[in-house]
Amino acid sequence: MEIGLSEQEKKDLLKRYRNLLKVSKPYIDLKDKRLIRKAFNLAAEAHKGMRRRSGEPYIFHPVEVATIAAGEIGLGTTSIVCALLHDVVEDTDYSLEDIRGLFGDKVAVIIDGLTKISGIVDNTDVSPSLQAENFKKILLTMSEDIRVILIKLADRLHNMRTLSALPSTKRLKIASETSFLFAPLAHRLGLYAVKSEMEDLVLKYTEPEVFLGITQKLQETEDERNKFIKAFITPLKKELTETGLNFRIIGRTKSINSIWNKMLRKKIPFEEVYDVFAIRVILDSKRDEERVDCWQAYSVITRTYRPNPDRLRDWVSVPKANGYEALHTTVMSDVGKWVEVQIRSERMNEIAEKGYAAHWKYKEDHEGIESTLDDWLSRIRELLQRSESNALDFLDDFKLTLFTDEIFVYTPKGEMRNLPKNSTALDFAYHIHTDLGNKCIGAKVNHKLVSLNHGLKSGDQIEI
Repeated sequence: MEIGLSEQEKKDLLKRYRNLLKVSKPYIDLKDKRLIRKAFNLAAEAHKGMRRRSGEPYIFHPVEVATIAAGEIGLGTTSIVCALLHDVVEDTDYSLEDIRGLFGDKVAVIIDGLTKISGIVDNTDVSPSLQAENFKKILLTMSEDIRVILIKLADRLHNMRTLSALPSTKRLKIASETSFLFAPLAHRLGLYAVKSEMEDLVLKYTEPEVFLGITQKLQETEDERNKFIKAFITPLKKELTETGLNFRIIGRTKSINSIWNKMLRKKIPFEEVYDVFAIRVILDSKRDEERVDCWQAYSVITRTYRPNPDRLRDWVSVPKANGYEALHTTVMSDVGKWVEVQIRSERMNEIAEKGYAAHWKYKEDHEGIESTLDDWLSRIRELLQRSESNALDFLDDFKLTLFTDEIFVYTPKGEMRNLPKNSTALDFAYHIHTDLGNKCIGAKVNHKLVSLNHGLKSGDQIEI
């Protein structure tokens, strides 16, 4: 295929394309493979002669974005095709109708969404209210087909990985946008690995000295850390094996950004951050035995090491709104160091790593399990449909649902609802229904009369 590349670049492109097929393997058959090839050929032809700022052929970018979408987010053929074509309508002579003719409606709708978002995101030299209006458009597109935002996240991650080729003002603009919008979105969609890498890359370009300092310290302490982890998990392996659980144990270093945040929050140097790493116990359990197995593993771990009772987090009984499920506990090791241990099943682990895409995969198997994530998306749709609200208010509302920690409260009938932290009784009323919010005059919290601006806390039962 003649697309204006040197011999070395052709080899490199072939290698990247093969890697894309390799990571897509679990999701594709021969028919899919042909479709992906067709999209790849079109993208290579359309971007012929185009180069990125770094000097490398432009076609490398869509191939990498497709590889992230398939390999790191776990998306299937339609998304891979859309990732390969995501810049074609915007940057080349092909029109949306051409794409529709070649690949059908579904692909065209997603490409259209991606083109719109791209036009919105790249045009940020505008006033805040216009930016907020644009932001609203992004979310409207996103709530129509979630794949639009997942591919956009893959696109943004690849742009962050190759940011060094850009001039510094552009780098800072892209980094701040990533930390303001894309990393929180990745977090909200449960894409833990994508979010962590984005945040680390943001730190690398906004606070280079900090990033370098922590990276070096992590390298210097690596051997000692590995030795400690090995000694810590040896007795756990023995005990867990005796209970007959199928499991694997891994030790993983936390992200540089989360270590830095802890240093800032607690005003401590790197040496005093006790949880630079966490131990993860991943259980191979049947779906209906997961909860019991997690608690059984917890009892083994806390029998081996003394737990800190204040540090138990149970997201197995009540998952986080982004679908995250796990038990977290902090235990005292034999050498007087606190260690965080996370317990989850293989399914929970996949949802924690790949978030939304994995959530769908399991949802197809279990129709009855409505995740809080779907509630969140429908809440965004509802926010978007309240057309009378101006875009800046909407942005504040949305940021609330995006960034905050959550509290769990109950209706008079005992149904559990999750709300952003610092919500009031009035927020609860609106959460139940817009009409109820508009008409309510007072509230009872735990059977006591309170004003509508009364702040709620987890476990409250509210009657409007």
